[in-house]
Amino acid sequence: MLAAIHQLHYLPWLRYFEKIARADVFVVLDDVQYTKNGFQNRNKIKQAGGWKYLTVPVSAHLGQTLDQIEIAEVKGWNEKHARALQFSYSRAPYFQQFAPGLLAFYQRSWRRLNDLNWELLQYLCSALGIATRLVRSSELPITGESTDRLIEICRAVGADAYYTGAFALESYLDARRFQEAGIRLLAQRWQCPAYRQLFPEAGFIPDLSLVDLLFNEGPRALEILHRGATAVPAAEVGQTQAYRLDAVA
Repeated sequence: MLAAIHQLHYLPWLRYFEKIARADVFVVLDDVQYTKNGFQNRNKIKQAGGWKYLTVPVSAHLGQTLDQIEIAEVKGWNEKHARALQFSYSRAPYFQQFAPGLLAFYQRSWRRLNDLNWELLQYLCSALGIATRLVRSSELPITGESTDRLIEICRAVGADAYYTGAFALESYLDARRFQEAGIRLLAQRWQCPAYRQLFPEAGFIPDLSLVDLLFNEGPRALEILHRGATAVPAAEVGQTQAYRLDAVA
């Protein structure tokens, strides 16, 4: 069984979902430390002038974990996000198909960032046709840190193989520990695939939020995701793969 693990993010980008689609079980780290100016509460969409952040306002203090982060009482942030999505994608071929389900999230009142991100993740997986089992790390009996934490998670969900992002592999992940634990280590070799985007005058922009691909390509989105990556033995990943998009696992 292949597991993948990553922080819980807001409207995640393409290669995040490729990891989910390839894995048998995907564990979201919903109780790790919150990262200011990371992607736990923001992501990028495309507009006529290029990419734009959609940022969920949060009340956060140093040292808080994700499960403690509350959405700030900023009036109208959800309506602003809904309008930005409509402005950016109303002319996309599959906007009418997927917009009602997505925009419904912005009509609800949210207190905690984790709750919003978790439900959005489930919706987007369903829209893509991904059936991978989703698990929250806070529900697992784990205590370790760094590599040991990942190994404990794999064992807790019954995985004998782990699919890692390149940044983790090159920065902190101890491949030897996985070998000693009897867990096969695979790495995501990723190059954002070309697909139809609006606003061609702005050029093709890679690694936007998944909503850009979904609204533009609809039922082809999952096939396109798979074109962007191969799973290779961790030893084959070179330094050129070590880019970062707030990657943890």
